[in-house]
Amino acid sequence: MRLSEPFVIGLTGNIATGKSTVLAWLAKRGAYVLDADKLGHAAIAPGGPAYQAVLQAFGAELAKTDGAIDRKALGDLVFADAQALKKLEAITHPAVFELAREAIQQSQAQVVVLEAIKLLDGGATYALCNEVWVITSSQETQLQRLKASRGMAREEALARMQAQSSQEFKVSRADRVIQNDGSEAELEAQLELLWQDVQHKLETAAEN
Repeated sequence: MRLSEPFVIGLTGNIATGKSTVLAWLAKRGAYVLDADKLGHAAIAPGGPAYQAVLQAFGAELAKTDGAIDRKALGDLVFADAQALKKLEAITHPAVFELAREAIQQSQAQVVVLEAIKLLDGGATYALCNEVWVITSSQETQLQRLKASRGMAREEALARMQAQSSQEFKVSRADRVIQNDGSEAELEAQLELLWQDVQHKLETAAEN
């Protein structure tokens, strides 16, 4: 475990496992939440650390009239080409790492939660974390949630799920696993125990 202040929880999990619910719970307890997707957007915004490199790698024509990179056009380009996606990630991952590191250092909160769908899939952002928490759900639960919340047909939902790294892989890298197939009360009971453990670690660190 990396010794640092504040205590950093890396939170990840596949689609429809309940990350937003867990983030909201942690935020109510006073944790400062960092969204890796938003950091990624900031990294390629005009003046961002990856802005010029992305235009140089993929073409200045991606810049719109206001200078901002057309994220949809960039996404269409890289998601159709695995090598292009790797090139983009090689540019953006280090930039996101630096933005996350700076935000953590500047935070006044005792606990920071860094939420990233690809926290364990590449890059070094996970190295900023004291612990990695992984949220899991059964396939059927994920399918039911995607149908209810996004109106996805089963085939579409399965395709989205299968495009992500497996839950088994994420669990193998986790310090804590949160099983979210039951009720909200059952989820909160798990979170309360984990939160108490974090608070105990902070108190112990303060005494040493």
